Amino acid sequence: MGSGPPEIPEIDNLLNLYWGGPERRITGLTLRIIGVNAIALIILLCGILYLGQYQKGLIEAKLETFQAEVELLSAAISEGAVDKSKQGELLSEQARTMTKRLSFISGKHVRLFDTSGLLIADSTDLLSPEETLNIANRNQGNDILHSLQILKNMAGYIISLLPDRRVLPFYPDIQSDQGVDYPDVPDAMAGQISLSAWYDQDGGIFLSAAAPLHIKKNLVGSVLVTREGKDIENAIGQVWADVLRVFLATLLVTILLSIYLSGVIARPLRKLASAAEEVRRGQSDEIPDLSHRHDEIGDLSMVLRDMTQALWERMDSIEHFAADVAHELKNPLTSLRSAIETAFVVKKKEDRDKLFKIIMHDLERLDRLISDISHASRIDAELSREVFKSIDVKQALIRLIDAYKNPLERENGQDTEEQYSAKIDTVEVRLEMPENSDINIWGLETRLVQVFENLISNAVSFSPKKGIVSIDITMQRQQIRITVEDQGPGIPKNKLESIFERFYSERPEHEDYGRHSGLGLSICRQIITAHQGRIFAENITDKSGKVKGARFVVVLNSL
Repeated sequence: MGSGPPEIPEIDNLLNLYWGGPERRITGLTLRIIGVNAIALIILLCGILYLGQYQKGLIEAKLETFQAEVELLSAAISEGAVDKSKQGELLSEQARTMTKRLSFISGKHVRLFDTSGLLIADSTDLLSPEETLNIANRNQGNDILHSLQILKNMAGYIISLLPDRRVLPFYPDIQSDQGVDYPDVPDAMAGQISLSAWYDQDGGIFLSAAAPLHIKKNLVGSVLVTREGKDIENAIGQVWADVLRVFLATLLVTILLSIYLSGVIARPLRKLASAAEEVRRGQSDEIPDLSHRHDEIGDLSMVLRDMTQALWERMDSIEHFAADVAHELKNPLTSLRSAIETAFVVKKKEDRDKLFKIIMHDLERLDRLISDISHASRIDAELSREVFKSIDVKQALIRLIDAYKNPLERENGQDTEEQYSAKIDTVEVRLEMPENSDINIWGLETRLVQVFENLISNAVSFSPKKGIVSIDITMQRQQIRITVEDQGPGIPKNKLESIFERFYSERPEHEDYGRHSGLGLSICRQIITAHQGRIFAENITDKSGKVKGARFVVVLNSL
């Protein structure tokens, strides 16, 4: 099997850098800036393409007119310079006279050739210097401005690169008495009219045309007429001037639009930067809302606002956490101090032993508090750093319940209902879930297992002996609902929300005071909130309204 073309990481990285890649970089703001800056160049390019077509059409029109003029000249010479009494030969003297006269009247360079192609008359040699100067003054047009000439040269180069936009060929400076050395003359000697457009040595447009001389359908010679295309250049120059005016106006508009864009982009960015600096200094607590822009800057303002709000919430949480920690640590420390002060004054050994038990109990409570506080303070940072992965909720709960079983009772690979139940002390834990369906979420498995382990542990501690703790997994649209139910005394109605606060502890009567720090459910809510979910508690009641147990509900988004 053949393999595909090898991948080149350098090219992939380059394309990702300039064309989007994983993160789209060709954005609305980028397109807006590119569009504004490209307006002037697009208009100039359109003007160049238009002028290329305009020049081509103008030359074709001039050649058509030139053809009519050449036909008239050839007819006039045929009538006045051909000996009709003989077999149609050119009369040298009459030919020179008519060549001179027609050249002076039309302002064109005229050459006559006989049937053998020999030059017999050239208007340049026949006209006096004064007559030549007069013709040059008549043909002289307005000079093109230097700036237009530069623009014209640049356009000519661009047009030459485009398909079907070839520039005119160069007209050679020929000094010869043989007609075959001149362009167009061989075609005229063959009896056809030939017309061409050229560039001369000075870069100007140059037109040439050759026509046969006939008398009674007999070819008696040919005439070559050339002229400068000053009128064409002047017409194109006027159009170039118009293009330059439009280009300068467009350039001015582009500059104004660029200034506008600079204000549209830079001003709100400076505003956001200033607001962020004020937040950093504590002089303000709010970032301007620019979401109405519906672009990247609006997105940035929303992100900054959310980030600022999250930072303030984090700071408030830290402040409240510090106050709660100080309050919770103060109680065992006060008890320790009182017990130690009393130990110095008591005399009986029994009393001292009681005090030492109190001291040890308070020390254990302090150790437990410090450990739980340290654990709780690390969770938030860990949740923000860890990468979420796809988690199979069913398998995670099965492994959690399976961990409570006796190792000899574990049967891996069997999907029986017994596998989803286990004994914890004297309480049975049962797991019910939909069959033959995968239930996956994005999250951290270790932290979610910590939540369910805490909920199961609480449910077991409040359940009576031989009671049942039920875990149920159900799907509700795009959400997963996991409930943990016990058969305990339930939760006071006014404490259904308070139990999730830090250091709140509502324990069974048979447990010693201080065995729990009151951070378990608070940590559970912290973890579930980081997973974009919800956790709440409610009581289970019968038809008469009697409380039959407590139910903790966890709602998470499914994949």
